[in-house]
Amino acid sequence: MIRVLLADDEAMVRAGVRAILASGGETEVVAEAGDGREAVELTRAHRPDVALLDIRMPRLDGLAAAEEIVRTVPGTAVAMLTTFSEQAYVARALGGGATGFLLKSGDPYELIAGVRAVAGGAAFLSPKVARYVIDGLGGSDGRLGREAAARARVAGLSPREREVLGLVGAGLSNPEIAARLHLVEGTVKAYVSAVLDRLGVRNRVQAAIVAYEAGMVEQL
Repeated sequence: MIRVLLADDEAMVRAGVRAILASGGETEVVAEAGDGREAVELTRAHRPDVALLDIRMPRLDGLAAAEEIVRTVPGTAVAMLTTFSEQAYVARALGGGATGFLLKSGDPYELIAGVRAVAGGAAFLSPKVARYVIDGLGGSDGRLGREAAARARVAGLSPREREVLGLVGAGLSNPEIAARLHLVEGTVKAYVSAVLDRLGVRNRVQAAIVAYEAGMVEQL
């Protein structure tokens, strides 16, 4: 079972999300929090596989809570759950180490799949968020500039590292990449770590964005 901490200041929202996750049969909500400070404290106490955090919460907002959880409970993956998809929220969440960004208005299956993905060490962005991040920021000129910069960063990778990066961009977990490339999982972990280091990014979501902007995912 995937152990989840659920944080939202609205009890009705928590009840709905809990019901959706339970319907998948592989997720257990082990703790619930009504504010960001409580979310951090309960994450430290329960050490869940995933902390699913709303962005706007009292005492400590979800973005600050995510950063603290990533810093102090590294074994817990963080995914943001929100109705807001503005650039500032997305950029700060990803920059703070979150590896998932899910919209409350999304398909229930998307929520289940997102929690499963981040629990498995992969990255997951709601399709609407991914489209916004990759295609919608800064207009065509800004996008072209990011594409050129991404290609330049990727050029320094070895052929195998580029292959691994493309699969990370496609949302595959380490076991899935290992199966695709006929490698052992430990080797894949080493490649992923090397790719993150060479690209100068903090997590798989940021690496996936580089892969998208470099045009690598479409080639798969």
